[in-house]
Amino acid sequence: MRSSSNPAFRNLPRGAAEYGPNVGFNQPQGGVPGYGPPQTSAGADDRPMTVDDVVIKTALSLGTALVTGVLTAIWAISQIPLSASGKILGIPGAVIGALVGSMIVGLVISLVIIFKKMPSGPLTLAYSAVEGVFLGAISGLFEALYPGIALQAIVGTAGVFIAMLVVYKTGAVKVTPKLTKWIIGAVVGVAIMMLVNLVTSLFFGFNPLRDGGPIAIIFSLVVIGVAAFSFLLDFDQADRMIREGTPSKWSWYVAFGLMTTLVWLYLEILRLLSYFQND
Repeated sequence: MRSSSNPAFRNLPRGAAEYGPNVGFNQPQGGVPGYGPPQTSAGADDRPMTVDDVVIKTALSLGTALVTGVLTAIWAISQIPLSASGKILGIPGAVIGALVGSMIVGLVISLVIIFKKMPSGPLTLAYSAVEGVFLGAISGLFEALYPGIALQAIVGTAGVFIAMLVVYKTGAVKVTPKLTKWIIGAVVGVAIMMLVNLVTSLFFGFNPLRDGGPIAIIFSLVVIGVAAFSFLLDFDQADRMIREGTPSKWSWYVAFGLMTTLVWLYLEILRLLSYFQND
């Protein structure tokens, strides 16, 4: 099984035994082909995963994030004081608390999901809800400065997602081991550059990758491209899990993986749009 740039998928179990006692991909077949012998007490979560499972779980996760995100953004905008010229006079402590708190809680939940190595609907939905609060708080800040920018970012994110899904389904770009290694390397490289830029901005006031200048615009475009290609690995991993007869409960893990990429892509598109607003 190929690796993935998404940390969620990289921590998937690597053998049939790790899925539990009811799963045996290589055992003598007596039930569902490629899945294992029939089980007398198999529940809905033990049947093989389907495309519908992935679509439904992902839609539920996205819907949860959208609801909490929109509500949080509306609340944040109402809390932010603006001058007559439209500049933010200050960021209320409540908004900062929601932003930082949701970021920390979201990180904790994501680490639990990744290292627990077991799918969980409640945890995935909780992660989606918290990330919705996080994105909503950030979007509220940007929306207060640049009305309409959040909607543009949502449309842009949806457009990239749909475009990469079409690219994958049509086979316009094949997910090969070489491409997988390239994308993973690009993700690692981007992460290192972001970390270095953060350190230089904190200690030396040097922030070339995030100052809104030409270099920052080019960097954001590169990051958006890397995030877009990461979808190909997410789709390929989900496709492989479906073909291998992975239990349907793991569709929650797929939904979580797609959510992490979507959150990353949305933030980068929002940032890029803000650069052009500054111009």
